[in-house]
Amino acid sequence: MQDISSLNVVDLLLDAVCMVRADSELVFASAAFERIFGYRPSEALGKRMLDLVHPDDVDATREQARRVSEGNLQLQFENRYVRKDGKIVHVRWTARWLPEHQVRLAVAHDITERKRTEFIHMAVLAISEAAHAADSLAALLLRIHEIIGGLMPSSYFAVALHDAASGQLAFPYAAGDAACAAEPSRDTLCAEVIGSARAVLRRGACGGTCPPSPSGPADGLAHDDGNHCWLGVPLVTSRGAMGALVLHSPAGAAGYDERDLQTLQLLSTQVAAAVERTQMLGRLEHLARYDQLTHLPNRQLFMDRLGVALDRARESRHLLSLLFIDLDRFKSINDTHGHAMGDLLLQRVAQRLLECVRSTDTLARLGGDEFVVLLESGHAREQSTVVAHKILTAFGQPFDLEGVSVTVQPSIGVAFFPDHGTDEHRLLGRADSAMYLSKKAGGNRVQVATFPLSA
Repeated sequence: MQDISSLNVVDLLLDAVCMVRADSELVFASAAFERIFGYRPSEALGKRMLDLVHPDDVDATREQARRVSEGNLQLQFENRYVRKDGKIVHVRWTARWLPEHQVRLAVAHDITERKRTEFIHMAVLAISEAAHAADSLAALLLRIHEIIGGLMPSSYFAVALHDAASGQLAFPYAAGDAACAAEPSRDTLCAEVIGSARAVLRRGACGGTCPPSPSGPADGLAHDDGNHCWLGVPLVTSRGAMGALVLHSPAGAAGYDERDLQTLQLLSTQVAAAVERTQMLGRLEHLARYDQLTHLPNRQLFMDRLGVALDRARESRHLLSLLFIDLDRFKSINDTHGHAMGDLLLQRVAQRLLECVRSTDTLARLGGDEFVVLLESGHAREQSTVVAHKILTAFGQPFDLEGVSVTVQPSIGVAFFPDHGTDEHRLLGRADSAMYLSKKAGGNRVQVATFPLSA
């Protein structure tokens, strides 16, 4: 039996023992240095430890090293290093200065797995908080990218959502290298992940960021280059896979591995729940604020926008105009062709009205066959005249309702702020009254509200 006294005890330790000069040059490393940092002790000697530190931790590490060199005992300092293979390792250090040898004696303990576990717990909580705090799907996905990117850097990060009704794949969030986004392998990967509802870890297919394999592509999609470039996990709900979360590893860094896949799978459940909740709230908000037949703003949303527009008009002392539109003899069309045709006509009317206004204008359906247009402009009078006549001209052509030709004409009433009203309800009421006068006169015409305000 070998004499215990002859064993090199330092090389038996799972923690790495190091000696580093004041300028951070490594002069001694135990065998465990390779397990933690990826470099054999023989090839690590002479390197500057600061050169191996993660860029974001260099300043803090330099300051801590200075304190140790001044004689302060270091017990619980933590930082990150970039291993030889490009992966990130988290290390907790104990260290002291040996003045007689002018070196720092340090022991490195690998805490990467502990940090990973802590990250997962914090990320789950952060994603849950983001789901309640985000005011839109875009804001939620941006926050999710920030959270996951804290442990798993990527050159490209995207969330794909699958519409079961249309079969279409959409990317509501994508950030990073545009070359990755342009690759057909991204869409292929997403389709595979969603279709199988299984995570995929794929080598290569990285748009040139990974070195090509001497043997060429292994399967038409991936280079067998030893780097896992693409990582995709499904976003699964009770109704199945609703989408996919995909990452592309950074150029020059180590590719993803099975641990990364497991981490992303654990987080994907929380991400899917957050996305589903945000989509549901978005649908509920849309139901509350938009007309379900025409998808135009409804009365509530229109009145909100009108209130904001009036505030702006008061501040800027600009005019503002409303066009109140009612369809002549719409009830007879309903009675003759049925309510289904009447609904289709309202949809066609909404489409035609949208073609007559600017993207900055608000077109809303107040209910029934009543529509209203809000125009904000320093030239509201002229603009309202232009829009009104566009509408009259557009309605000169019959509407095609699944092969049935229907002609319908509008009656239009116009009111101006501040001439005809200084609040939402008065202004809308004056435009409504002007529309009624237009209808009494035979319709298919524009009637401006009477003046003065008290009339």
